[in-house]
Amino acid sequence: MTASPAIRPYRPEDRAALDDICVRTAHNGEDSRPHCADPGIFPATFAAPYVHLEPELAFVLDDGRGEAVGYVLGTADTPRFAEAFRTVWLPLVAGRHPRPPHPPRTPDEVIAGLLHHPERMVLPELAGHPAHLHIDLLPEWQGRGHGRRLMRTFLAALADAGVPAVHLAMATANVRARAFYDRMGFHRLDVADPGSATFLGRTTGELDRL
Repeated sequence: MTASPAIRPYRPEDRAALDDICVRTAHNGEDSRPHCADPGIFPATFAAPYVHLEPELAFVLDDGRGEAVGYVLGTADTPRFAEAFRTVWLPLVAGRHPRPPHPPRTPDEVIAGLLHHPERMVLPELAGHPAHLHIDLLPEWQGRGHGRRLMRTFLAALADAGVPAVHLAMATANVRARAFYDRMGFHRLDVADPGSATFLGRTTGELDRL
């Protein structure tokens, strides 16, 4: 085990901690449990499929005792990932999180709708930024430079794989997250119908500026 907080690759035994981090940060950066009947829909949609399909692009912040307290994860190729999400991941979780009615009636059903429509990730405006990511840290670990280190680690892994640029989608209402991404060199990407999300992107180079 590490003696102090450190970034390391994801390990299968981190899965429960990643699910917990996702649940506790999914509501615009805050705990989703007061807002959903089954907050497990969040990691099933935004965390677990990535470590299942592309574990080599998942990194955690280890608290120094072997416990993951933050993560960054994603995909190098969004269209390919959306296809694998449909064919490989969705059959594993659709029983617990069935397709919701349209229009959705509850917050859980809104996220379940995203789970059952992975093709939503593939937008023509984002073709120049083929990778995408999710990054989350528990509140007590935020504001201490760990997010920057996680981001740098992920971007370096993409650059090593020859991926030129990455994007992410964030809730427009999450002002604190937007300030972080601005500091990380992300800029707004214009998308025809972004809904309640803002899309941001950056190249995987120039990491010396982070």
